Amino acid sequence: MKILVFLQGTLIMHKNAVGKTREEIIEQVKAQGESVRDFSSYVPIGNAVDKLKKWTKQGAEIFYLSALTEDKKARGDEIIGKEGIKVDQEILNRYGFPKGEIYHRQKGESYAQIAEKIVPDILIEDDCESIGGEKAMTITFVRPEIKKMIKSVVVKEFSGVDHLPDNIKDL
Repeated sequence: MKILVFLQGTLIMHKNAVGKTREEIIEQVKAQGESVRDFSSYVPIGNAVDKLKKWTKQGAEIFYLSALTEDKKARGDEIIGKEGIKVDQEILNRYGFPKGEIYHRQKGESYAQIAEKIVPDILIEDDCESIGGEKAMTITFVRPEIKKMIKSVVVKEFSGVDHLPDNIKDL
């Protein structure tokens, strides 16, 4: 079973979000608060690492989808270059996330196009409340013929995946 899961806002968040309510975190992002663009200091949301480890022990293959890209402005006025996008792997390694390929958009590529290449059994992403809601979500733009092959699981932004079933068959 292939699971494609979004990183920023779904599995990891900026360090100054720790201990804040979801609403406060969303306001931090909208205001581009301190640490929002400090991608190297991002931390797991809740027990995301343990949840993904449970799924991999059941045979799930994890693929990560990142908001960072080398060709587009990412969450502000900076451009994340080739060196900058390595930060995702550093964060995953630092916190012991299960191994899995990280996908970053290439020039002119959308999240939906990445999902269409992978065709995961399950796509887990947040509701993108801080950046436009459904119109910013990956599944919204996946072609209908492929969308019907993907189970979409949407979580509240910055609420994590702790509440999702431990058994991947129940996702």
